[in-house]
Amino acid sequence: MDHEFLALERELAVFLRRARANSGEMAREVHPELEPAAYGLLVRLEDGGTQRATELAGYFGVGKATMSRQLRALEELGLVSREPDPADGRAWLIRITDEGRERFRRVRGARRELYVQKLAGWDRAEIAELARLLHQLNAIADS
Repeated sequence: MDHEFLALERELAVFLRRARANSGEMAREVHPELEPAAYGLLVRLEDGGTQRATELAGYFGVGKATMSRQLRALEELGLVSREPDPADGRAWLIRITDEGRERFRRVRGARRELYVQKLAGWDRAEIAELARLLHQLNAIADS
């Protein structure tokens, strides 16, 4: 066995477990009824702007039915809205609402502040390197 890959697997498993738990906490901070998986949708909409539901489903690697259910829940909470796509009348564009953006940014800012505190002993170059490596790992997972 390659010890490096076993160590990587172990650390990724711990990281993913903690990330899931954090996602649940952050979702509840945005809205008490928000599902943990839906928090990622808010991240994507805030970062990427208005998108089709099919684009979101493809990005997250989930089916249309799953995406529709999550978007419907976000819409019922007033966090996203849908509007017809002018380029394709059969499709809908999803956008984060002003309320959704305000709630999301407040939670994201508090989380970012927590990262700043927890990583205060790290050199900025180490933080940048970690972000670069995680980006590289995510790019591999997308291909």
